[in-house]
Amino acid sequence: MNATIIGSQMGDEGKGGIVDVFGDGADVVVRYQGGDNAGHTVSEDGTEYALRLLPSGVVRGKTGVLGNGCVVNLETLFDEIRRLRERGLDPDIRVSGRAHVVLPYHRLLDEATESSRSEHATAVGTTGNGIGPAYEDKASRRGIRIADLRSSSVLRTRLESAADRARRIAENTSEIEPGNAFDADHLLETYRAYGRRLEEERMIVDVGEYLTERSREGSTILFEGAQGTHIDVDHGTFPFVTSSNPTAGGAIVGTGVSPSMVADGHVIGVVKSYLSRVGNGPLPTEFDEEVAAEFRDAVGGFGTVTGRPRRIGWLDLPMLRASARLNGFTGLALNHVDALAGLEELRVCTAYELGGETLRTPPSTVEEWRRCTPRYERFETWSDRDWWAVADDGYDALPAAARAYVEYVRDDLECPIFAVGVGPDREETIVLRSPFEPAERDSDERSLRDDHPVSS
Repeated sequence: MNATIIGSQMGDEGKGGIVDVFGDGADVVVRYQGGDNAGHTVSEDGTEYALRLLPSGVVRGKTGVLGNGCVVNLETLFDEIRRLRERGLDPDIRVSGRAHVVLPYHRLLDEATESSRSEHATAVGTTGNGIGPAYEDKASRRGIRIADLRSSSVLRTRLESAADRARRIAENTSEIEPGNAFDADHLLETYRAYGRRLEEERMIVDVGEYLTERSREGSTILFEGAQGTHIDVDHGTFPFVTSSNPTAGGAIVGTGVSPSMVADGHVIGVVKSYLSRVGNGPLPTEFDEEVAAEFRDAVGGFGTVTGRPRRIGWLDLPMLRASARLNGFTGLALNHVDALAGLEELRVCTAYELGGETLRTPPSTVEEWRRCTPRYERFETWSDRDWWAVADDGYDALPAAARAYVEYVRDDLECPIFAVGVGPDREETIVLRSPFEPAERDSDERSLRDDHPVSS
């Protein structure tokens, strides 16, 4: 059976660490959307690996796959492979021939577009890595795919048209110094070289066929989402969203496997025990800046890719309920429980008030969401402690108040807890069960409730 790991909030939930923990039971880990705008951090015995494009399972030595739903910055791809090799790893990587390429002019267009938006207070807060423009070219049927890099004639034809169009747009919207970003001859030489390297290292595959064959051979597949549910381009806080589908449906269209392959196993929602967001958009439970700054400094609340300070808020159950419905979560991994230690107060948003109406899930527009007033429930706090020792001793070693907090979330979402994170390292995750065990939801839930009743 297989498994899927999905961010339930707005990114930054700690998906990379959870994929690393559960990846031990997988043979193949596949990213199905996004690009090098995704920051996944894996910590092994105190050693950190900051990944932006490669699937988190590569640290475990698993085959890493980038699906057709990804957009691939080849400079980032080969740089990450090089850095991992320098650290003694030997990543085995496959890339879909249907995946689109992020080109230098995409990054310039991203910068120009975001600069233009900021003048009208509509800036999304992108990472500036060209992800949106690459997906825009894909949707407009003018993008360049990995498979195109194998043919000089095909690549030249596509580049001459696409680069010239990008140049004209950039010239009309900004005063950016382009360098060689729009030079079709330079791009052809550079990206044909990338294409030859991809072929020499046998990295280009038909991912749907490759994964299906691996599955038939008995391999276990872990589907890894980037970003989070509420910045999904269709289901998130539009327009303050990413350009792809981090949700469970994205695992199907972003790899080319059958729906039954994704459905064959657990779908684990990764939950941060508080809420954070990089970029603009609604955040109803957001702390005021003074409190947020203090909390950020304590927990290292800065973006992995951008280094920007994360906005901080209380856990938001309406968001999680919508995520559970949309993705069909069969289990949860609740991270960063240690980060809440020592707080003077602890709240959870249980519902919104909007125009005299109580909402249990978010409204469909950001304008309505911004007008929502959170309804809170307060929880008992807990003190800081040796979290390594807690992780070693297991779930029952968690402070009683922390268990009550975890179990409140579990019961509200009607999903069993598979893991609780109490620190960044792989060994600081308390694993209650593996997602590669049979997905018998009702009996699972009863079993976990019996084992760990809600604390009083």
